[in-house]
Amino acid sequence: MLKKLGEAEEKYQHLEASLSDPAVASDPARFVDVMKEYRALTPIIEKFRDYRKTEEAIAEILTLLESESDVELRQLANEELKSTKETSEILLQELTLLMLPKDPNDEKNVIVEIRAGAGGEEAALFAAVLYRMYSMYADAQGYRCSVMNQNPTELGGFREIVFMIEGEGAYSRLKFESGVHRVQRVPETESQGRIQTSTATVAVLPEVEDVSIEINPADLVFESCKSSGAGGQHINKTESAVRLTHKPTGIVVECQEERSQFKNKDKALKMLRAILYDRASREQSEAIASDRRQQVGTGDRSERIRTYNYRENRVSDHRIGLTLYSLDTFLDGDINAMIDALATAQTAEKLKQQA
Repeated sequence: MLKKLGEAEEKYQHLEASLSDPAVASDPARFVDVMKEYRALTPIIEKFRDYRKTEEAIAEILTLLESESDVELRQLANEELKSTKETSEILLQELTLLMLPKDPNDEKNVIVEIRAGAGGEEAALFAAVLYRMYSMYADAQGYRCSVMNQNPTELGGFREIVFMIEGEGAYSRLKFESGVHRVQRVPETESQGRIQTSTATVAVLPEVEDVSIEINPADLVFESCKSSGAGGQHINKTESAVRLTHKPTGIVVECQEERSQFKNKDKALKMLRAILYDRASREQSEAIASDRRQQVGTGDRSERIRTYNYRENRVSDHRIGLTLYSLDTFLDGDINAMIDALATAQTAEKLKQQA
């Protein structure tokens, strides 16, 4: 690892010099790429330099102990040696964590798809609860949440809702939410107080840049139609809604949330890229078993990951066996404790793979 850190420092110095290069400064795209890589390496290199200073201090103290005969000075030196070694070990542990492979998508915006599963109208209502939870979480984190497409029910639920959450590190926080979410509660329509179990599926997809997934325009079927549902005077008057069909895969995406057909088409293309990227990533993950072992759970949409029990005010994540008795605040977007636990479990799994 120390050899890799030395190589990383050399790269860091090269990036630092590049930022002062007029050729780089005059090319905005290149400058942004270099700055992004430089910022990513900065915490690692700073920690490595701190570690190296402690190692140099340890060497100096050992040299002093070899030549010093004064008992009191030797005692002080031994105490300092013990303290410095402890600091060195802590820094080495922190460096080990910083050097773990990072998900290249972590800093990206996300597209979240929530679909009602088993349970009929109750499942649709639960999908609406999950959308509210994520939108409130996004707001608390300073992220921006915007709906891309929705299929609402008459009772206020969603058969499906697709939305984007934009903000630095959005994917790193929300990527653990993919899977089947199960709710246990008494539906509002239930007169005898019987608990019903319903489900909704959540998919969290990183927003994909144009260069990441190439889409041949000849492979797309573009259709425009009138928007439907509540939303203002423009509904059903102009053909602003967009439906895109990707012929090679048969994937269909729709967007009707904007008044402009152009904006809806742009959002639909973003959704399609994200879905295609997600499919390619899953195929790669299935082919590389070691990558799959580094994840908390499989991330598969068919995997039941969490249960929300209203009667017990309980939310339980089945991947890490964590139960929180704060469902009320959890559904109000206070989900950081769960996300932190999932991130910690994933880090522990990566450390096992590194051992």
